[in-house]
Amino acid sequence: MKHARFLRSAAAAVALAAAAALPAGAETIKFAHWVPPAHTLTKSTIEPLQAAVEGSGLEIEVYPGGELGAGPLEQYVRVVQGVADIVWGLQGYTSSQFPKTMVSELPGALPEGMTGYDLIWNAYDAGLLAEEFPGTVPLALWLSEPNVFIMKDIDVRTPDDLQGLKIRVSGSAAAATVEALGATPVQMPAGEIYNSLQTGLIDGVITGASAIGDFKLDEVANSYTLNAPLGHISFYVVMNQAKYDSLPEAERAAIDSIAGRALSQSAEDGWNARAQQVIDEISATGDNTVYSLSADERAAFEAITHPVTDEIVSGGGYEDVLKTMQGM
Repeated sequence: MKHARFLRSAAAAVALAAAAALPAGAETIKFAHWVPPAHTLTKSTIEPLQAAVEGSGLEIEVYPGGELGAGPLEQYVRVVQGVADIVWGLQGYTSSQFPKTMVSELPGALPEGMTGYDLIWNAYDAGLLAEEFPGTVPLALWLSEPNVFIMKDIDVRTPDDLQGLKIRVSGSAAAATVEALGATPVQMPAGEIYNSLQTGLIDGVITGASAIGDFKLDEVANSYTLNAPLGHISFYVVMNQAKYDSLPEAERAAIDSIAGRALSQSAEDGWNARAQQVIDEISATGDNTVYSLSADERAAFEAITHPVTDEIVSGGGYEDVLKTMQGM
């Protein structure tokens, strides 16, 4: 009996010591997303954010695969309503909410040698995008690697090769590009691409090469065209503003230490690295067609896609947005 009381007392002492070691106000916040834990998002974005707050008293618990809600299009609403404290999503899925941010996705918007996260943050820091992120604090804003053609049994070398095809897109920027190229855009979340390509609901996809690996598209696609001027995809990680404001100073400071361009760079670097890895893998299998357009072939596409960018920018009055993004 004495031995049992001693063990209980020792356990209680350990628990009290552990609790005392935690900073006052320590709490757990929820990070929700809709892709599997093995997705590029985890190592490139979530783990660096968790590492940055470690020891601050704040713990970030991750809910992958739609555990807090399965709809990818509802991610932003989910964080504003407080279902999750932090979410990851694509601006393109709700393009009408992000008309200025979507400029960053357009063909030719990103100058050679410039990073996508700098492109977006230049405009955000200048106060041009804040209205598109109501009720939240953006922790990371970045662009994917360049979009590529991912096709099933169709080789794309010229715009003529796309006439009449059904091409999946993630948002309005890619949709306008696809229409200009003579194909029909079909907007759907990335998780639906596999079955749609497999069953013939779509003929191909425009997205970054990283998605080929992250969503196993190599199992249903067999022809890939690189170096086409198709723009990029934009992403966000945002936190509920009220939750952020409610955190103790030390916990907010821990988030602030990586939020912004630092976390965005980690995310974008991760996407680019994954894309190159996937391109190397699909090129090595021997049963895929992986083709990179020549300069002349690319120019034939640019003659069609770059005017789309000009039209959208001028039509929306986004000239200042694009110039600010590009640091002009």
